[in-house]
Amino acid sequence: MYSFDSRVVLTLDAGGTNFVFSAVKAYSSLVEPVHKKAVADNAEACLECIADGFREVIKRLGDQKPVAISFAFPGPADYKAGIIGDLPNFPGFRGGVAMGPYLSAEFGIPVFINNDGNLYAFGEAIAGALPKVNKLLKTDGDGREYSNIVGITLGTGFGCGVVIDGKLLTGDNGCGGDVWLMRNSR
Repeated sequence: MYSFDSRVVLTLDAGGTNFVFSAVKAYSSLVEPVHKKAVADNAEACLECIADGFREVIKRLGDQKPVAISFAFPGPADYKAGIIGDLPNFPGFRGGVAMGPYLSAEFGIPVFINNDGNLYAFGEAIAGALPKVNKLLKTDGDGREYSNIVGITLGTGFGCGVVIDGKLLTGDNGCGGDVWLMRNSR
């Protein structure tokens, strides 16, 4: 589907402790990833850290111009509006930070943010484990074909994404399948 796409997209894997920036085109990374320590307790410093990470990737791209920024962020948020807030791992974002609009204004390109568990599951559904399993089943002559997947992420937090019939389950807070606040008596 996107394997022949010639557009360059800036990416960020935002975790509770580390940020990893890159750029992709047609399923391929274009630069060595840029690693930065997450600044979780100060929204202004965090936004500048993120902007600096993207600036460094843009320098590494040379003449290749990005057309968008797309990245994963942990926890529930208003992802459609690009507003991150009230996450346990990012106390500096209490009350909400308009990260998407800030980055769009800073770089002059559209910004797409989604939950990290969602993006993991969706990636596995369209270009990872699910197509591979379906291809193996077809090769073996098995009549089954799957269109649902659950993806679990384990890092600083515990996340989940769900794809049903090829559609991402986002729910009302951007984390339709997430399990990040499960209670544990221990």
